[in-house]
Amino acid sequence: MTKRYDLIVIGAGMAGISAANKCAAQGWDVAIVDALPYGGTCALRGCDPKKILRRGAEIIDSARLMRGKGIDAGDLAINWADLMKHKHGFTDPVPQNLERGLTGNGVTTLHGQARFTCTSRVEVDGTTREAGHVLIATGAHPRRLDFPGHQHLIDSTDFLDLPALPPRLLFVGGGFISFEFAHIAARAGSTPVIIDHGARPLKAFDPDLVELLITRGADVGIEVRRSTTITAVEPTGSGYQVTVERSGKSETMEFDLVVHGAGRTPQLSGLDLDVASVAWGVRGVRVAKHLQSTTNPAVYAAGDAADSPGMPLTPVAVVEGKVAASNMLKGTRTVPDYSGVPTAVFTIPELTRVGLLEQQALDQGLDVDVRYSDTTSWYSNYRIGETTATAKILIDRSSDRILGAHLLGPEYGELINFLGLAIKLDLTTRQLKSMTAAYPSVGSDLGSML
Repeated sequence: MTKRYDLIVIGAGMAGISAANKCAAQGWDVAIVDALPYGGTCALRGCDPKKILRRGAEIIDSARLMRGKGIDAGDLAINWADLMKHKHGFTDPVPQNLERGLTGNGVTTLHGQARFTCTSRVEVDGTTREAGHVLIATGAHPRRLDFPGHQHLIDSTDFLDLPALPPRLLFVGGGFISFEFAHIAARAGSTPVIIDHGARPLKAFDPDLVELLITRGADVGIEVRRSTTITAVEPTGSGYQVTVERSGKSETMEFDLVVHGAGRTPQLSGLDLDVASVAWGVRGVRVAKHLQSTTNPAVYAAGDAADSPGMPLTPVAVVEGKVAASNMLKGTRTVPDYSGVPTAVFTIPELTRVGLLEQQALDQGLDVDVRYSDTTSWYSNYRIGETTATAKILIDRSSDRILGAHLLGPEYGELINFLGLAIKLDLTTRQLKSMTAAYPSVGSDLGSML
């Protein structure tokens, strides 16, 4: 007899786990399945381990910035093997801990490749299960590249498990992954090069601040090559020969390792979505605003697997997972609230954003007051010797409300959260400036930025 569940969740990342726990807590019979260890990209192969490795780079950079200011860095260096061991101390227990939490909440945990056999049945490694509802939360995987030799590249998962860091590194693509890893590698003694097909890397961020970040990166040995196309990657005895083309001219370069940082796409392969009458495309499962499939009412999607307006961020995936769960439980059509969601590139220093870009605000015909501050010489940055820090905050003149905020500087990944909260709660700058912050702290700089 085929086992029936109220909900089967496909994908044990943060979106899927949050939905499974929410529905199980309400008495539903829930199963969750993944072919990979539980935890998803962020906890195991992305955000969390990346930032642990970044900690080593932060210490190196901080010591260098304080040369001649009381700190003698001497032979301070990253021991890559020890840093990687420290990372594994966090990531290795995650799958078991998450699975233990799920089973403790009454969720059936399954392992294997899931695929649909009809609109309401899911097969996992040969065993079929009936589902009242299915949530697809399978995340994303590296975008397919099409130049000869693309199979020789490693992806972000491989990079985060490198036993040793080679000296000559090429990062393909001008997005989050390439910039964050290059900033780690440069402080660990490697010479990183980023190649971007377009003229403007980190397109989702303020272009003025991106240029400042590129200059800051160049000071520590990171080279960014724009408007450059890779035409081939060939293995050699000592590494890889990479052929590139720029402005009609061809050039070859030698690297020890080539890393795929050219973006990610929804991971939907093997699910047999067509069999389940689930419409999908290159951006994911096609869903209504409340995250229900447009073609199969039993199916919902959340996170990177869903073609939704939300940014591809873990906190957004969690919100979508919870909203999808609530809608399934109650039969409602609640739409996730995406307002005031900040995002950050955890380079050194970090580059952050919330709300509109300056050009977007102008294109909408808004009366924008651009409040730009070079904060390099401000106390919080002078104290640590930082050489590059800037804030650009966009204010609607008519309402005194924040339209967008763009920050580049140490600890600004924390500061951007205040501005996100202001957007979400529709606060005016006058209200935000009325906050009395602990001093001296980076948070106390906010009033002066406004």
